[in-house]
Amino acid sequence: MRLRGGRVLPRRASRVVRTFQWLLVLATAAALIVDAVVHLRDAHFYDGAAGGWVTEGQLFRAQAAVALLVAGWLLLRRRPVSWLTALLVAASAFAAVLLYRYVNVGQLGPLPRMYEPSWDAPGKLPSAYAEGTGAVLAALGLLLAIRSNRRQDPSPPTTSR
Repeated sequence: MRLRGGRVLPRRASRVVRTFQWLLVLATAAALIVDAVVHLRDAHFYDGAAGGWVTEGQLFRAQAAVALLVAGWLLLRRRPVSWLTALLVAASAFAAVLLYRYVNVGQLGPLPRMYEPSWDAPGKLPSAYAEGTGAVLAALGLLLAIRSNRRQDPSPPTTSR
């Protein structure tokens, strides 16, 4: 593995970096999977809540499906775009749980009123921990993937005459 300036990263250090990247992938995917499992397990509690075109339970199932798909994608393809998608999924879910915990937004278009001013709801705290952790890990993974792509870019520097 080459670094800037033509220096070569020792083989052992390269192995440590790859191991760290794999651990980061596994931890991020695990956070997304935990979030999905909690949402799937608890979706039935929110099926009766009406007020929009969709129920909160349906939103929980959709969020779980997206989280599982992104976790699988990240395990298969560790590219910046998959890291970015993992970051967006985890961060948006984390932002939503915080928003609807602290702000009574009311019904927004087809979305039902989801205000729940407590952390006592089943699975709310574990999913929030998984989403927040997943967002931080995905952000770190994205930064490392971008940095790694820059190091591996084979295009020579442009020179002017």
